[in-house]
Amino acid sequence: MISFTVTAVVFGVVFLAELPDKTALAGLVLGTRYRASYVFAGVAAAFAVHVALAVAAGSVLTLLPQQIVQALTGVLFLGGAAVLLMKKDEDEDEVRKPENQSFWKVSGAGFMLILVAEFGDLTQIMTANLAARYDDPLSVGIGAVLALWSVAAIGILGGKALMKRVPLKLITKVAALVMLALGVWSLWEAVSG
Repeated sequence: MISFTVTAVVFGVVFLAELPDKTALAGLVLGTRYRASYVFAGVAAAFAVHVALAVAAGSVLTLLPQQIVQALTGVLFLGGAAVLLMKKDEDEDEVRKPENQSFWKVSGAGFMLILVAEFGDLTQIMTANLAARYDDPLSVGIGAVLALWSVAAIGILGGKALMKRVPLKLITKVAALVMLALGVWSLWEAVSG
């Protein structure tokens, strides 16, 4: 059974954390050079692989005693909040242009770029934490993948306009505050137990 509450919470947290990430900018760059649907197909497939790995890792954590999982989740959320708050603006590396615009070349380039760039990324670790916290892998997986796909679509189709209207620092701070709140809540649950 899917929990819409868990799915919505995961969507919000992952969406806010991923929006200021370099992959939204990479999607923007690829989207300006190639057919958007080809780019999205590759990026979406890579994010689905990342979410599956993260949910599997988080599900393994549920085998531990609940208080240990809550304490570990709290510490990791606090660490993620610290990373977001201390993150400095990075210049986006130049994305190589594939030789032609065939579906397989373009989607393959998008897939490989995201697969490599996002491996071990904050949102992947956060997804594993959320899977451990809620012990609902399907709801967490759906929320995370929809959030990542939404950010990819925004980056590919309209990233420039969004970044002109919403300051990146504000988005980063909101994501950090949400993670901070989840971290404190998880630690409180571990201690009060």
